Amino acid sequence: MSLPKHTAAHSIPPHTLTRLAREWLAEDTPNFDPAGVCVGSQEVEAKLLCKTPHSILAGSPFFTAVFTEVGCTVDWKYQEGAEIGPDAVTLTAVVRGPARRLLLGERPALNCLARASGIATRCSQLQAMATAGHWHGEVAGTRKTTPGFRLVEKYAMLVGSVSMHRQDLSGMVMLKDNHVWASGSITEAVKAARSVCGFSSKIEVECRSTEEGREAARAEADIVMLDNFQPQELHVATRALKEEFPTLLIEASGGVTPDNLAMYFSPHVDIISLGCITQGCPVVDFSLKVQKPVAHSSFHEG
Repeated sequence: MSLPKHTAAHSIPPHTLTRLAREWLAEDTPNFDPAGVCVGSQEVEAKLLCKTPHSILAGSPFFTAVFTEVGCTVDWKYQEGAEIGPDAVTLTAVVRGPARRLLLGERPALNCLARASGIATRCSQLQAMATAGHWHGEVAGTRKTTPGFRLVEKYAMLVGSVSMHRQDLSGMVMLKDNHVWASGSITEAVKAARSVCGFSSKIEVECRSTEEGREAARAEADIVMLDNFQPQELHVATRALKEEFPTLLIEASGGVTPDNLAMYFSPHVDIISLGCITQGCPVVDFSLKVQKPVAHSSFHEG
């Protein structure tokens, strides 16, 4: 099936997909492929099976890029972002190509798909909770990503309909407790950061109290992150800050899980970020099964 006209996949440049696919393949097969001798180059067909019902499909551009790089084709049965299931085993795609090449791409491609789909599924569930709770804000991820795999994981958040948050240290200034302690104060830290990033980047400050939030707002920080607040403390603090600084964006973070997310919903909270979107997130179970050739009958009419 073809992907929809407007899709999250369009945010990834083709050369980035090619570069990543080559890196993953080189990591998995840095020199010889002895097992390739066993299977040869005959054309085969393999079925991609999803064995985790009600999962969100994410990562198909990476999966396809890996197989394109080894000379195979992929026919998708589901669109990116679609829910797979509800059957226990669901045919998701068909991969075709020379046997040894298809098997070269199998593990790198499955790794991407399983991880991305797991994150997108969790994100979709969290966003559904926000929608059901009639909360106006954004559920967001964090920078707590797997080294070397951040682009895939951030992309999966996008497919799962939550905010990716900042991509990296260059994307937005976030002044955490260590920055503040090293600078001497929140005010000094914001002033120093603004002298470098200018008007084009937002500044967020991690705060441990309402008073620290006030100092950050008065220093003209754009976003205040209230870190590790209990829900009731959070609601009191955010109400006070919004009354004094109506345009201030407020993020809640620390200790938020799928089980207690709804407790943090508030008309005064604009963003809720969760590290568990990427850390400890279950993967989706996919397998790729090469189909045995159909035996032809040797019966002949006399």
